[in-house]
Amino acid sequence: MTVLSRLYLGLNLLVAAVFAGHMALADPASRIVSVGGSVTEIVYALDQQHRLIARDTTSTFPAEARQLPDIGYQRALAPEGVLSVAPDMILAIEGAGPPETLDVLKAAEVAYISVPEDFSAEGIARKIRTIGAALDQQAAAEVLAGQVSAEIAAAQAAAAEAAGGTPRTVLFVLSTQGGRIMAGGADTAADSIIRLAGGVNAVTGFAGYKPMTDEAIAQAAPDVILMMDRGGDHGIRTEDLLAIPAIQPTPAAQNGAIVRMNGLHLIGFGPRTASAVTELNRALYGEGAQDVLGH
Repeated sequence: MTVLSRLYLGLNLLVAAVFAGHMALADPASRIVSVGGSVTEIVYALDQQHRLIARDTTSTFPAEARQLPDIGYQRALAPEGVLSVAPDMILAIEGAGPPETLDVLKAAEVAYISVPEDFSAEGIARKIRTIGAALDQQAAAEVLAGQVSAEIAAAQAAAAEAAGGTPRTVLFVLSTQGGRIMAGGADTAADSIIRLAGGVNAVTGFAGYKPMTDEAIAQAAPDVILMMDRGGDHGIRTEDLLAIPAIQPTPAAQNGAIVRMNGLHLIGFGPRTASAVTELNRALYGEGAQDVLGH
């Protein structure tokens, strides 16, 4: 073999090695950790669940997701727990953390995709497209985004018709620790789902989730109290809720108008949001609600 032939052979081998390296880097992620209940739902809706190896505590739907290893709560992740399952991609909802954990994860040479959080139909479509791009499922994501957007638009229109000209005021109670009402104000998932369902948020004085004074609750005078149906430290029985002095004078308490819904379904803002809008609207304006509220 001549020197020139050796050079050509060497060059070809080098090119082949570089090309193979690029192909390896371009291989789709097959060991994915999903952080955020709606993120996990979307992965399943795109039929890519076979690529999931772990999920966070909020990822409870569909039921099969609960069989995956749990790497902790989305806002209190430990880098050791996430990296212990050897992921090659992390799909995490915006706001996951804490920041120091994210710094470690992003420095670990694992693909980290932050999924934008926006409590609207457009925001859900953006989530779907972001996850679809990360999973190389753009076409399927576009179909799913269009379907979900159409379903939400239809549910919202039906909800507005059911509400008519007398929308009900709704107080979303996040927790009642120590007898203090932690409620959902503007710019929250709770505020958005209440409005989509044809209601009016009883809280007008603040944004985010904050404690309310007894006077503020009395002034809000909600027709309905909305809560997540959950147990543990954040759970409260209806009788205990109605025993709180600040709640007792409200029209909601007087009429026993307490609505409980699954938290991820209610404020997850994922593919099932249209059904959450419909369920909440029926609770506010359906036949049973008419009997309770009397108007």
